[in-house]
Amino acid sequence: MDELVGTCVRCARNVYCTAGFLNGILSDNKKILCFNCKDILYAMIKEERLEDES
Repeated sequence: MDELVGTCVRCARNVYCTAGFLNGILSDNKKILCFNCKDILYAMIKEERLEDES
């Protein structure tokens, strides 16, 4: 069963809980990110770290 838990703060897509599992992540400040936006955010952070190391 899918239950709507909120919307992604980045792209505004609906984020659901399926069989007790959140289909996204909950940040420390209680904001929801869908998995797609989480992947984009992590890629941006990784790229920034690589640039800082250079």
